[in-house]
This record gives sequence, C-alpha cells and structure tokens, in this order.
Amino acid sequence: MLAEVEIAEIIVVLVYLLVIVYLGIMGYLRTKSATDYLVAGRQVHPFVMAMSYGATFISTSAIVGFGGVAGLFGMSVLWLTVCNIFVGIFIAFVFLAPPARRMGHHLDAHTFPEFLGRRYESRFIQIFAGFIIFLFIPLYAAAVLIGGSVFVASVFEMPYPAALLLFSVIIAAYVIVGGLKGVMYSDALQGTIMFVGMFALLVFCYRFLGGVTEAHQKLSDLAPLAPANLQAIGHRGWTAMPKFGWGSPEYNLWWIVIGTITMGVGIGVLAQPQLVVRFMTVRSRRELNRAALVGGVFILVMTGVAFTVGSLSNAYFAENGPELTGRVVKVLDAEKNLASLQLMSQNEAGLWQDVEGKVAPVKLFGDVDQQVEVEGQTVALQKGRSISIVYAGGLADEIIPSYIISAMPKWFGLLFLLTLLSAAMSTLSSQFHTVGTSIGRDVYEQVTGQHGKSTTITRIGIVIGIIYAVVISYYQRESTFIARATAIFFGLCASAFLPAFVGGLFWKRMTRAGAISSMVVGFVITAFWLTFIKSQEAQTIGLSEKLFGRVSLLLDHPNWPVVDPLLVALPVSIVVAIGVSLFTQPPSKEHLDKCFRGR
Repeated sequence: MLAEVEIAEIIVVLVYLLVIVYLGIMGYLRTKSATDYLVAGRQVHPFVMAMSYGATFISTSAIVGFGGVAGLFGMSVLWLTVCNIFVGIFIAFVFLAPPARRMGHHLDAHTFPEFLGRRYESRFIQIFAGFIIFLFIPLYAAAVLIGGSVFVASVFEMPYPAALLLFSVIIAAYVIVGGLKGVMYSDALQGTIMFVGMFALLVFCYRFLGGVTEAHQKLSDLAPLAPANLQAIGHRGWTAMPKFGWGSPEYNLWWIVIGTITMGVGIGVLAQPQLVVRFMTVRSRRELNRAALVGGVFILVMTGVAFTVGSLSNAYFAENGPELTGRVVKVLDAEKNLASLQLMSQNEAGLWQDVEGKVAPVKLFGDVDQQVEVEGQTVALQKGRSISIVYAGGLADEIIPSYIISAMPKWFGLLFLLTLLSAAMSTLSSQFHTVGTSIGRDVYEQVTGQHGKSTTITRIGIVIGIIYAVVISYYQRESTFIARATAIFFGLCASAFLPAFVGGLFWKRMTRAGAISSMVVGFVITAFWLTFIKSQEAQTIGLSEKLFGRVSLLLDHPNWPVVDPLLVALPVSIVVAIGVSLFTQPPSKEHLDKCFRGR
C-alpha cells in the first residue's frame, strides 16, 4: 500500500508538485487581465510556446494509450509520428500558425471559437463551437486521466479510483488559479521532464534487448506468435504493416492503424482548440519559426519512443517475463493435451496477476501443446515456445506501465512517474482551461451579452469539465479506450472545424453560411457514424442495437464498421463549405480588410 512506498519517492513527487504550484501562483500573480488569463498576454517566449504546444499535444494518451496500442499492433503505429511531425508541426507552424496569429491579433480573439466567430461575424458559430468543445473535450481529457491514473495506481499500489481522484484534484488546483500563463509556465517545465524521461526510456529499452539491430530482429521473430484474433484482421507481425485491401475482415487492422490512428489523430491536430490558441500567444512570426524546430524534435522523441518501446515490450516480455502459473479448469481435448487454464485475476490496483500473485505482463510457457484462455480469449500455446500476456489479453493501456515496473530500475520508475505526471498534467491543464473558456467566454458572454465578466463562469466550467471527465474515466476502462477516445475527439474537431478554420485563413470568399454549414454537417455526420456505423463506438453507445437490433448498420459489409468518421465527414464538410460559400453573399470588403490587414 501507499505506506510501503519509499519515503524518497514521496519526497520527489511532493517537490515536483510544489514547483508546479509555484508556477501556478506565478501565473496568477502575472494575470492582470482577460488577455493574460486567456492568451498569456500575447508575449510568450518561443521556447515556452513550443514546449507548451508539444506538452499539450503529447500526453499520457500518446505515451500510455497509443504506446499500448503499438504493443498490440506493432510499429505500423509509427506512421502517426510521421504524420504528427509533418502535419502537426510543419504544416501547422509554417502555413497555419502565422496567419492565425496575425488574424487573431487583428480580431482581438482570445479563444478558438471566438476566432471563428469574429472571422465570420457570427455569434452562432462561436456559441456552437463553444458547446462542442465543452461537451467533447472531457472525453479526450478522460483518456489522459486514465493514462496517468493507471500508472500512479501501479507505482503507489493504490486503488485506481483513489489514484484518479488524487490526480484530478491536483490538476484542478493549478489550472483554475493560474490561467494560461500558469499553464504554459508549467508546460515548459513538464515538457522538459518528458523529453528527458522518454529519451532515457529508449536507451534502456535497446540496452535490455542487445542493441537496435538485435532488438528489432527479436521482435520480427515473434511474428508467428501473433494471436489468432489479430491475425484474422490483418496482423502480420510487430515489425510489418497490416494487410491492405478492401472487402474482407482481414484488412480491418490496416484501416484502424492508417484510417483512425494515423489520419484521425494526425489530421485532427490542425483544428485542436487548445493548440490553435497557442499560436496567438507569441509576438511575431519569428517566434513561431524558432518554436517549430523545438516542437518537431520534441514530438519525434515523445511519440517515436512511446510507439517503439510499446512494440519492443513484446520482445522483452517474451524473454524476461516470469513464467505464468495457473490451474486447469476444463479439458478441451485429452488426446491432444489441450486444456483451458484459469490464469489471471485482478488485484486491488487493477493489474492482472496469476494464481501465485505474479503481476502481468507474464510469459506463458508450455511443456506440451495446449490452449490457454486469457480474458475470455483462447490462445494456442506451442510446446517449448513462449508468448507474452500483452498479446493475448488484458488492457492495452497497462502495457507501458507494466513494462516500466517490470523492466526498468526502481529509480527510473520514479523518473517515469514524473514524466507521465508531466504529460498528463500539461495536457489536462490546457484541456480544462479550454473547457472553461468555451463555456465562459464563448457561450455565457455571447448569450448574456455581459462581456469581460466571465472569469468566474470560466472557473466553474473548469470544475464541471473535470467532474465530467472523472466520471467517464471511472466507468470506461475498455482495453483501447484511451486511443479510441483521443481519435474520436481529434476526428470530430477536424470534421467540424478544419474547413471553416483553414478557409477563414486563406480564402476571402469563404462566407458565414459556408462556415456554419460545414461545421454542422461535419458534426452531424461524425455523430451519426459513431452512433450507427463504427461498430466499437456504436456498441458502447448502444442506440443502434436498441433501434435496429444491430451493433452497426453496415455490419455485413466488411471494413465499413472500422472506417473512421473523419474519412467520410471531412471530405463532405469541405465540399459543403466551398459549395455554400460560392452561392452565398461574400463578406464585406471592410471586414475582410480588417481580417487580412497587411496581407
């Protein structure tokens, strides 16, 4: 229990938290106006801005959630790193950030919905965007909360609900007080800790596996041990791309990895409200150019390491995991020595353990050919071969925390705890700050007309957002929930906001009606697809099954039930934005001059 944790660990964590509190207080003392609270006074140093952008972008959802997904699907997930750097850094900083910063200054916009509302002279756009953010960012925040809470529960051997509550209270304390200045000061420190921790993790991982070449060869050799359920959807090993094609379930994994993970998250980053507002916090384009290089290196190390180590953890556990013990509960075939074993149970911390109390991931080792059942999945086990439990079942979100606890020195576990605390707190603080400002400035002020008096409502909105996210985190603990929730929010933002955002920056002919139409269409198609088409999300929502008796309306049409909403909603949203704009009244010359002044 917590009392058994070494005093040094507690002291280090307390010192870290005290530093974060100090930065929050410093942000509070330097927050004199709404501009300070919402966009940090537009005077942020480029290093602070880049680290804040990166630390907000990369969270426990990337390290724990997508790192765990890489443990299941393999290094094909690294295409997300490529997309993150090219789209999330290069495209964002070189092409979108300069006009967004300049136009945001000209329109005196303090939030992303306010930016859209003032660009198109529409209160509806600002309120609608504010409501979408307020309702759906907590889903993304829940994914981040789960990632941090799982690791805290593992390290301190405390129940998951207690870790979740503790984590949430700490986040609430400094984001409510400090505003965006406090958040960005903390982000810069946390981003630095994250960078050091992840780089050290990569070095240790390759060292344990005998070097870069040897490690990747060991992982390639494990391809025959991929579980049958993953092979059925196109898994060809942890160093190979999934099978590509259309019209058969064996291509599902390709559409999950490329369609949902790579494109859903990689493109969605361009319209993330909590990231776009960072562009408005610097003085000039020069600061953005200086920040781009820092941000690119940061994203490369953070996501590249998480996905690489997640994949390589399979090779480590295949060699070093403790042997699994269990008991026979059912003989499947006496002649072939096939049996079903009772293998795992959950302890108080939520980790899976065997009947001797050994914590998963563990190595399954067979003296005879047999079948074992793990978490309801039957897995073939060949004589003299071993397979890690992380392939066979359990929560993907526990792969990275379990690897750290099992493989790394105790002192590194503490460093990584600070890394994950930093990753979670930096992202959550920005998420909850965005939640509060969306309901305070973008909804409350626009509805009531009481401008400049929303700070209290903003802080109340932050509290509501935190409670909302905690409730989701408590009840949603499916294997890949972190990655799924992140992809849902990123894809929703791209489909609902990206055409209006990019069109507003570069196309003077883009109209208010075009922006509204694209936002509504993108949102509606995404909501419909998640509710009635994409099987995993539709099953969680349950409405399709209640109304039509089918988890997905396209269940009998292979690949469609795993296609991400972004691939349908975004193209339609773009076409609607262009088409409606061409057939509606263009903005006034005076307004366009104000928006595009100096261009």
